Amino acid sequence: MRMDLETIGRGAKAAARRLAGLSTEVKNGALNAVADALLEHQGAILAANAADMEAARAAGTSAALLDRMLLTPERLAAIAADTRSVAALPDPVGETFDAVTLPNGLRLHKRRTPLGVVGVIYEARPNVTVDIAALCLKTGNAAILRGGSDIARSVAAITTAIAAGLQRAGLPAEAVQSITDPDRAVVRALLRLDRYVDMIIPRGGAGLHRFCLENATIPVITGGIGVVHLFVDATADLGRAVPLIHNAKVQRPSVCNALDTLLVQREVAPVLLPAVARSLCAAGVELRCDEESLAVLADQPDVASWRVVPAAPGDFGTEFLGLVLSVKVVRGLDEAIDFIAEHGSGHTEAILTNDRAAAERFTREVDASAVFVNASTRFNDGGQFGLGAEVAVSTQKLHWRGPMGLVALTTFRWIGEGAYLSRC
Repeated sequence: MRMDLETIGRGAKAAARRLAGLSTEVKNGALNAVADALLEHQGAILAANAADMEAARAAGTSAALLDRMLLTPERLAAIAADTRSVAALPDPVGETFDAVTLPNGLRLHKRRTPLGVVGVIYEARPNVTVDIAALCLKTGNAAILRGGSDIARSVAAITTAIAAGLQRAGLPAEAVQSITDPDRAVVRALLRLDRYVDMIIPRGGAGLHRFCLENATIPVITGGIGVVHLFVDATADLGRAVPLIHNAKVQRPSVCNALDTLLVQREVAPVLLPAVARSLCAAGVELRCDEESLAVLADQPDVASWRVVPAAPGDFGTEFLGLVLSVKVVRGLDEAIDFIAEHGSGHTEAILTNDRAAAERFTREVDASAVFVNASTRFNDGGQFGLGAEVAVSTQKLHWRGPMGLVALTTFRWIGEGAYLSRC
């Protein structure tokens, strides 16, 4: 096992050196070749995915997770199109910035460079294989990928297609490699492959992130776990608030920027909460309410047809990833900020208000990768931010925070130019 990883790591490091010197045109050509190869290998990829799906159904995998795992001709075509879209994005590698000339004549600037080798450990989504490969290739990074055991066949078939595209473009297949061994000891060994791997990005649940942080000797970018709050204060436009809350919860409830907890200021709870319940419960959402919000809803004529239940202590501070929303009435801004500080995950938070001072204080004091005023939490996304694509949403404060697009997969080096300067 270790010898295999050593070989994978050594190959990735060599490939990264080659990729770092490529022109944008060559990298774009490779991305388009990969997109072509994905479609040419469609039969093998879909057959492998069908085998993964059959095994997952036999194991009792949930419908939501099965949907994440599923590949279809339409989805594969979209993945190939997304790969071509990455080729069309601006290349950050080689960009120079922060130029200055020092009093001694030394001319300094920073130049964006690839990170080197990026290791990504992910669960349940075979499309992530291509997403990561495309972003890494565009930025001149090699990638070592380890998908979940439930999608191992799909990942292997996709990686074979990617290798074919790379070879057609004249690039080494070692630029994108996948580890399909289901043994978790392999993941632990990858996390300690610091001689070759420059960064680890886990994409999955809290357990995976914790495992990576506790076992890695390589820098780990954590994120993607969103315990997302939205606070509605007494000045908010309640008519416009209801469809926004509906969007934040219902549009894609299984993603990390979906709303988990609604906080409502006491003064507007009697008006807002029934309207929210009517909208969300019609979409199949279960509301888990604190004592005060439960009392507000108890007298509503439609309450018998709504899924409204008392909240348990664990319902606050939980990422539901489904059609469940916890609800709490708060006294005001102070309590909302304190509650988010105790229960939030640093991912996405929002306030609905017409009070500019409240908005400013909320954005200043709430600690999250993205904080929104009068906007849905669903906007915390690389595509929505105009980044084109993302590797993950980082909740860390070092190196990068928020959606990780192409620039986040680069570092920089100082370049100094002198006229044979020898004195500082």
